[in-house]
Amino acid sequence: MKTIFLTIGMLLAVFLAGCGPDRLKKDDMGIIPEDAIVMVVGQLVEKHGEALRPLIERGVKQSAALWKHDDGTVDEFKAFCLENYIGDEQARLALFEKLSANFEVLFGYLNQVNIELNKPIHLERGPITPVDVMFGSYAPFAHLSDDLFGNKVAFVTILNFPFYTLDEKETLGANWTRRDWAYARMGDMFTSRVPSAVNQQMTQAGTLAEKYISEYNIIMGQLLNDAGQTLFPENLRLISHWGLRDEIRSLYAGGNGLEKQQMIYQVMRRIIAQDIPQQVINNPDYQWNPFSNEVFRDGNPVEAVPEPDTRYYHLLNNFRAARAADPYSPNYPTAIERAFDAGLEMSQAEVESLFVNLVSSPLLKEVGALISQRLGRPLQPFDIWYDGFKARSAISEEKLDAITRSRFPTPEAFSREMPTMLRKFGWETGRAQWLSSKITVEGSRGAGHAWGAQMRQKNSYLRTRIAQEGMDYKGFNIAIHELGHNVEQTITLHDVDYYLMRGVPNTAFTEALAFIFQVRDLKLLGIVDENPDQAHLRALDVFWGTYEIMGVSLVDMAVWKWMYENPDATPTQLREQTLAIATDVWNNYFAPVFGVNDSPILAVYSHMISYPLYLSAYPLGHLIEFQIEGKLTGMNLAGETDRMFKVGKLTPQHWMNHALGVPVSNQPMFDAAAKALQQLK
Repeated sequence: MKTIFLTIGMLLAVFLAGCGPDRLKKDDMGIIPEDAIVMVVGQLVEKHGEALRPLIERGVKQSAALWKHDDGTVDEFKAFCLENYIGDEQARLALFEKLSANFEVLFGYLNQVNIELNKPIHLERGPITPVDVMFGSYAPFAHLSDDLFGNKVAFVTILNFPFYTLDEKETLGANWTRRDWAYARMGDMFTSRVPSAVNQQMTQAGTLAEKYISEYNIIMGQLLNDAGQTLFPENLRLISHWGLRDEIRSLYAGGNGLEKQQMIYQVMRRIIAQDIPQQVINNPDYQWNPFSNEVFRDGNPVEAVPEPDTRYYHLLNNFRAARAADPYSPNYPTAIERAFDAGLEMSQAEVESLFVNLVSSPLLKEVGALISQRLGRPLQPFDIWYDGFKARSAISEEKLDAITRSRFPTPEAFSREMPTMLRKFGWETGRAQWLSSKITVEGSRGAGHAWGAQMRQKNSYLRTRIAQEGMDYKGFNIAIHELGHNVEQTITLHDVDYYLMRGVPNTAFTEALAFIFQVRDLKLLGIVDENPDQAHLRALDVFWGTYEIMGVSLVDMAVWKWMYENPDATPTQLREQTLAIATDVWNNYFAPVFGVNDSPILAVYSHMISYPLYLSAYPLGHLIEFQIEGKLTGMNLAGETDRMFKVGKLTPQHWMNHALGVPVSNQPMFDAAAKALQQLK
């Protein structure tokens, strides 16, 4: 599940994206002429010594690139640099500490404002009203960039703690001290200058998309097959896509869920194609046959009115919001670069190459053949979510639901059990209680998420969906995933030596720990798998799951590339192209394994609509999780988690070298899958 993960990079994503009417003229930044820059650098070098020339040049040039007419004249720029550059190392450290403390105050309280204003949207508190959306759309961070540039705090930061590119961090970082890394992270603070109205519009676009997704439920008890029969419980309501996908997964237990899975798959296809009738979305008053697309009310047929490409309107709205920030982001001039080079700190080309390498693996045909054999039928497209390798596949969903509903009838009940669960993961009693005390559990309107604190005086939030009759097993499974996020958020905020180093290299790393927690969910329920092939089954399960989500991510990346090439596209054109892209990815990498052509199913993920360019974090998280799991063999999970995550926000490859001694790679997963196939055959 997506974690609402607001480290500096994510906070400043608010600065880096958006749309609005007050676009600056292209020449309004970078007004300082080269000769003025040379003069300032020369005077500062003369004052502070030749050894500081590289830092001085970097700081002055980067400040000049973002200086506007409103900031002052060229002479005022010169005077500012000469007066505010700190050459003495102790004085520089004192400035760093003061900036860090004040940024923690700003980010911490503004983040808390954001959390509180979004509670009516994120939590189950009755219908969302128009004023809830208005407050949820308010961006507490929207004016922060303008304000800090306006009062010159941003320029003091840039001048004394300049920015390093990803390539430079990779090359130089191996020889940096912890303080060097913290200074470099301070340099990531102000790499662009986006107007506040642009930031506000980006927040509004995101809030509207999130509201749309959070209310996109299918009333499963109202679905009809061609014989007019209902297959699902009357009160079952599933959110798209998470609930629909997880219902498909749960139906592999028992071996008699094929008809239900086929029905859910057809629902998904209708959602992607936007020929789903508008009346049946989150509405229990209508019956719907997703195969014939007929709609009924009280047994009488009514006209089906298709959803008017709303899904793709929100996707396009988020794209246009992000693209509007491009002119103000000289270091990362597209949303794609901001998501990958700045956000993930891995280039989009590097990530895509890694994904294509895995989804092209010949081992997948062997795994697909094994799944087909275990199912006793040819593969169908929804088998990308095959769940039969997991231990819980032998346990009925009803039995698991009964256990979790009894133990977790409320968010408070889950909160009370967190220390016990963390002790089962290996933390000592005091540490488990302390970690739990930093996490607040609340009932979620959506599928659930984790929202981290940005100051040490505040808690992180675990939001989980709990029905009136209690938490079902799917909800528990997601909640344990979110607990992994919250534990990471707590360790990397409280135990990291510098505030600017808090967090993890990118969202894939917090997803990795969340996956590590999630796969151990049955252990927390007291259910032990005695299967001697458990490790091999686990390897195939992760391999297959990574295959699926990498395909989804490839679609996401290709759609964003297409939108950049076609920025004036309509929602209808975007729908048609998304279907074409999803089908192409399927035919290239999935049809050879499944023996089925032309499925658009890879476009179903709701993240594409409400969490722009987030999806790549999941498969990267699976790869990192798998490599960490190898390290955890025979080790204490809690101790290793503390050791690895206390290092904070290095770049991904430097973090991996610290934690595991190896870079991010597909090879460990390939090796384990090949060994598992040999054993299970």
